[in-house]
Amino acid sequence: MFSYTIKRFLMMIMTILIIATLTFILMHSIPGSPFNEERTTNETIQANLERFYKLDEPLPVQYLYYLKSIVTLDFGPSIKKPNETVNELLARGFPISFELGMVTILVAVISGVLLGTFAALRHNGIIDYFAMTFAVIGISVPSFVLATLLIQKLAVDYNIFPPATWSSPMHMVLPVLALATGPMAIIARLTRSSMLEVLTQDYIKMARAKGLTPFRIVARHALRNALMPVVTIMGTMLAGILTGTFVIEKIFAIPGMGKYFVESINNRDYPVIMGTTVFYSTILVFMLFVVDLVYGFLDPRIKLHKKEGDA
Repeated sequence: MFSYTIKRFLMMIMTILIIATLTFILMHSIPGSPFNEERTTNETIQANLERFYKLDEPLPVQYLYYLKSIVTLDFGPSIKKPNETVNELLARGFPISFELGMVTILVAVISGVLLGTFAALRHNGIIDYFAMTFAVIGISVPSFVLATLLIQKLAVDYNIFPPATWSSPMHMVLPVLALATGPMAIIARLTRSSMLEVLTQDYIKMARAKGLTPFRIVARHALRNALMPVVTIMGTMLAGILTGTFVIEKIFAIPGMGKYFVESINNRDYPVIMGTTVFYSTILVFMLFVVDLVYGFLDPRIKLHKKEGDA
């Protein structure tokens, strides 16, 4: 297990390096300069600005400065907001994005597992049909479309929830619903399918023969094994939720990292784009790393052998 952890950790570092390199190449492959749209900036001032941000250096030198900023966790000042550094923008916006993402994950996992479990226990019943119909709709409708519908119906037409900003728990409801519906539907379908398979296993039949209550059978024996497929996709799902917050934050005017990231793309703010991309990529890759480790601890049947050809 120790050797596997070290191997996965080194792969994580390599993945982050590849993402950082690709981000650098893509950003600098766009023709022009971030200062081209500054009509009031003369050539001397523009040259000084490019020198300050190291944009006058050859690309290999800029890349080395970029790697240094990643290692030292200092991404420098923003081009369009020179009085603020990228670290300050991350410190201000990321806690809000993180809160939105974590609440979304919590809602999606709890509601998806409950919905899938009840659907499996009431197989081919009304609850099962309702849950799977809801799951199909949740998977089919994109989060930004659902967000628009929620704003129109629950905020504008019926005035139940506030339509935008982020200043109270009530402001969290609509963006969380928009983000959580898709993952919740996926988790519900996976939980239902896995639970149906688990409930036919011999140890479940033995538990029933011993007279255990249905709740105890599900809670102590069936649910743990039924959640294995859910744990498997959690890393990818976390990535989808955390990156999906950018669009939702823009729609609901939430002052998280989505606001700064979208603005930085429009303004070609290299430090903010690259710093934000590396920061989020590191979090997502680390979450995948944690999920891989938790997977082995959750299911004792999974053993990691140090043999050639073993996964």
